[in-house]
Amino acid sequence: MQLTTIEDIDAAAARIGDRVVRTPLLPCLWAAPDRPLWLKPEQLQPIGAFKIRGAANAIGRLPAEVRARGVVAYSSGNHAQAVAYVAKTYGVPATIVVTTNTPRVKVDATRGHGAEVLIVPPADRESAAAEVVAANGGTLIPPFDHPDVIAGQGTIGLEIAADLPDVEVVLVPVSGAGLISGVATAIKAMAPHARVIGVEPELAGDTAEGFRTGLRPDWSTDDRARTIADGLRSTPSELTFAHVRKFVDDMVTVTEDQIKDAIGLLATRSQVVAEPSGAVTTAAYLHANLPKGRTVAVNSGGNIDPALFAEILTTQVWTKPSHSQRSLRGT
Repeated sequence: MQLTTIEDIDAAAARIGDRVVRTPLLPCLWAAPDRPLWLKPEQLQPIGAFKIRGAANAIGRLPAEVRARGVVAYSSGNHAQAVAYVAKTYGVPATIVVTTNTPRVKVDATRGHGAEVLIVPPADRESAAAEVVAANGGTLIPPFDHPDVIAGQGTIGLEIAADLPDVEVVLVPVSGAGLISGVATAIKAMAPHARVIGVEPELAGDTAEGFRTGLRPDWSTDDRARTIADGLRSTPSELTFAHVRKFVDDMVTVTEDQIKDAIGLLATRSQVVAEPSGAVTTAAYLHANLPKGRTVAVNSGGNIDPALFAEILTTQVWTKPSHSQRSLRGT
């Protein structure tokens, strides 16, 4: 199996540079002195999430005559928006399959970029996309199981290593594992001293389980759909799990209350909007047993349902931090 290389990621960076935002590292002044924290704010991308990087690279690599026939994608929301947005910039049609549990804010945004949107049950999204390709043509742009998508997501790792060469810990959300596959590949090439740690919700902690057993996980769609983190409900492919096995140092999980805790803290202390899928890394920083040192938490997106965001900010009871974290609340 051919894994993504740093050369692939360098090429992706050159290809997508005019279509994505080079996001900065934001220091968190509330972080513990022995564990300084920076956020990688991918919510600043044009579609509010990191997925634009992989979509731009995959679509940009298509021959012009192939791209003109259109693109197809299936997604829980952010990849849907990314493919729709990038297709619009190229002036080509896009058909996007989303699921019945995709947040309305993401469905509306995808339609707003001009894509045709089909809504199906979660278990049917891949087969429905395949049917669209068979019936109408177009090229399928998978959300994570594709080397060009992985290389595009890996540009985040390039930027982290360039902006903080002495980074010691990089926290990355994990779903289908395309993001962490690319980021870990880049970090291990550019900052090999750093530890790359994947973060999942406990209710969708299949990759964490697979990391421990060495076997690619096989959780049901219903099991993975229990988490509030709608962007972390996929499961790794053979390709992405191979990257995890080779490049990732550890995996941790966080609870639903810890995710909400992080969303509230990011909004009130860092003025950062994070959707649940993006907030898991800050939740891990706050609540998981992690190595000390200079830490970067990738906030993968900010496309949170407004009603959920308001509910968290107005009704969430903050979970009690561990002894080592109490100083964060008083600063």
